[in-house]
Order: sequence, then structure tokens, then C-alpha cells
Amino acid sequence: MKFCTSDTHFFHDSLLGTNQFAPRPFKNVNEMNQIIIDNWNDKVGENDIVYHLGDIALYFTKPQRDAYQAILEILLQLHGHLILIKGNHDNRDLFKYLENNNYEFNGLPKFQFHDVGVLLKYNHRQYYLTHYPLMLGIAPQIINLHGHIHHYSVPIKENINVGVDAPELDYLEKRPKFGTPLNFHEIEEIVAKKTIKYSGQK
Repeated sequence: MKFCTSDTHFFHDSLLGTNQFAPRPFKNVNEMNQIIIDNWNDKVGENDIVYHLGDIALYFTKPQRDAYQAILEILLQLHGHLILIKGNHDNRDLFKYLENNNYEFNGLPKFQFHDVGVLLKYNHRQYYLTHYPLMLGIAPQIINLHGHIHHYSVPIKENINVGVDAPELDYLEKRPKFGTPLNFHEIEEIVAKKTIKYSGQK
């Protein structure tokens, strides 16, 4: 099965609390990290594929290698093969560190990397997976799955925020637990309901 998520922001302590941009009411980053891991693994199987659309973590410590190792240890606890699209808080040195510690199971690597985005076909529709929301113009069969804007939403039916704290999650009949990636059945449900909202349909 395929899943999408974005903006996990592991270790990002300044997001804790009730700020307007990305409220995360956890006591500390360890609690936040563990809740994301647990909720992720309750839904994603070992051999599933998860597209992570950027901003994996934000952790500054010296030497930087120690931060990369801590992030790697978190990612190794997550089920699935992870296809990582670079966000504004990710960098090539992190990706290089992950690549140097990469491994294969069931014929696929644990990590794959993309700087800009991935074009994916699902159920007769094309999805363009990026970190930043894109303005695609008149492209009725292309949906932009993105992250970056956290608790905000682009008021256009073709743009779907799949971040862990996205307002689009409210379109779902059953809102997922915090940090849980979305499967494409859920994404299609969001697409259908957002299309109704922004097309003036009843």
C-alpha cells in the first residue's frame, strides 16, 4: 500500500505548545516523536511505501553528525520504505548521511531521495508530490499533494495539504491520529470533498 505525509518535524521543540502556525500540545519532543512513531506504525506495514514530502526533522546539535544519527534512528523505527522529497528544513548532507546508512529489504531500499518532487499515477489521476504547494493552472487531472504550510490550506481544489497538522484532515470521515500517514483512499476522499467545496457543487 502507498501512503503520503509531510512535516513530521521530529525534534522541533519550538513547535511545541499552542502556537497558531503548527500547534503541537506535547510536553516535550520525546513524547511528540514517540507518538508519531507509534501512530505511524499502527497504520503502515513493514513493506508499504510512504512518500514523505519534506521537513523530516529539525534538530541542531554539535557535531552535526550526532543530529543526523538521531534522525536516522527515528526513521529506522518507522515502518515502510520511505521516499523522501526534500523540504526547506531538509538538506543534502542529511540525505547523504541517510544514503550512507541505507539498506534493502524485500527488493527495495529503506530510503529513496528526490530534490523536487515525484509524479505518481493512481486511480486514473496524476498526483504531483512536492514539499511546497504549486499553482498548476488548468490541469484537471493533476492534483498537487504538498506540505510546508502546516495549519493552513490553499483554497483551491487541486492543492491538497497532506502534512501531519493539515486542515484538510478535517475532510475525512475519520480523522487520523497525529502523525499518521494518509493512504490514497483517504486522499481520494479529501480530493472529492475539497472539489465539492471549491466547485460550488451541492
